Amino acid sequence: MITKGAYYNKTLLYLSMRSSIVVWLFDLAAHLPLSTLHRLGALLGWMTYWLSGNYARRLRENLRYEMGNCPEENFRQVLSASIAEAGKGVAELPWLWCRSLEEIVPSVKMCHGWEHVEAARARGKGIIFLTPHLGCFEISATYAAESIPITVLYRPPKLAWLEAVMRSGREHGQIRLARTDVSGVRLLYKALKRGEAIGLLPDQVPGKGEGEWADFFGRPAYTMTLVGRLAESSGATVLMAYAERLPKGVGYIIHITPLEFVANLPVTRQINAALEKVVRACPTQYLWSYNRYKIPAGIEPPTPHERKTA
Repeated sequence: MITKGAYYNKTLLYLSMRSSIVVWLFDLAAHLPLSTLHRLGALLGWMTYWLSGNYARRLRENLRYEMGNCPEENFRQVLSASIAEAGKGVAELPWLWCRSLEEIVPSVKMCHGWEHVEAARARGKGIIFLTPHLGCFEISATYAAESIPITVLYRPPKLAWLEAVMRSGREHGQIRLARTDVSGVRLLYKALKRGEAIGLLPDQVPGKGEGEWADFFGRPAYTMTLVGRLAESSGATVLMAYAERLPKGVGYIIHITPLEFVANLPVTRQINAALEKVVRACPTQYLWSYNRYKIPAGIEPPTPHERKTA
């Protein structure tokens, strides 16, 4: 008869072995050139698309909201590219998490808008980087951390054993991670108070009481209010940043644009409008499979009035 304690120890051993296998696979994949990983990633993207009906349906549906009534041929072209790019985003993780900074940072071939970072640093009020699910959002913080300490908000994975792998891959140089809870938000406030930078995913769906309904490509999306609170309390500069993935695995180009909020307009609506603008500039690399329009637990669906005014 297996006792409760023996079952618990066996479970821990299984999770430890599983974590070790993942680390080994990541290390193995990290030795491959980025170009090879991107080719494998494109194949992975298509496999996922054909094997998961829910994934494929959400990807197509979300992309339709952005493209509206465009010609079917154009939609198919963007859809095809988006499927491949989503796979590349997964396949490049071992390279980004396991390689040295001396190898990763030079993969950024150009950065448009870095002058906005320098201007913000001169003000000394801190910087809020908004990095959406667009392109290689992993590398943006790595690049910025070469010049300024940055605390990045992250949501722990559902698989607890995967968190150690994630943290070891992301916490390098001047990057510090903050969990999406009260303690993590405190770390963000403290970083801005010190005049440092923080990073958030502006299109990540927040939990109950942490967001409001705001229009995103013509449909209400529950949007975090944290950005507005942080900016108001700290006086920090808000910058939208994303890393465009270049063809054939040659590297990335980072794009940075300032975001100045207009009084008397909801900050969430302004953030989503700015996000729509950068997504339209690089639609094939947005993560359309992300469940952006989901209704968080405990949140009432948008009312008809909110659907019209979001």
